[in-house]
Amino acid sequence: MNPHPCGFFGDPLHECSCTPPLIQRYLARISGPLLDRIDLHIQVPAVRYKELAQEEAGEDSAGIRGRILAAREEQFRRLAPFGLDCNAQMTPRTLRRFCKLDAESEKQMENAITKLGLSARAYDRILKGRVVLVAPALAGWGADPFDPGQR
Repeated sequence: MNPHPCGFFGDPLHECSCTPPLIQRYLARISGPLLDRIDLHIQVPAVRYKELAQEEAGEDSAGIRGRILAAREEQFRRLAPFGLDCNAQMTPRTLRRFCKLDAESEKQMENAITKLGLSARAYDRILKGRVVLVAPALAGWGADPFDPGQR
């Protein structure tokens, strides 16, 4: 979803012409509870023509599939001792057991909850940090998010 109706928010080549009321009406079209269920919001810049026209091939589907299967196997290995198969099965109680925040992180979390008005669901999603738990495995980094020495 574009954060602005014009589609040029943050675009270095085009100037955004949206007024604050227009942006507010546009963003109000999607409900807070729906946005709350989106795990990852990223800004994606426009792709330049030279990049589109390149004949260089990216990673093939078989390679991506292999990384996903390896990440899932690693996830299963970590969670099996706790009777879980995947991160999605982690309950809020399990999250609090394994995803403990240090004092600085706790302070940042409190600020985020208070200032941004985040929900309890958002709090759990941040703790679960699906991106934090899954991205390193997909990249083949091998870091164990449950090992405080590797965070």
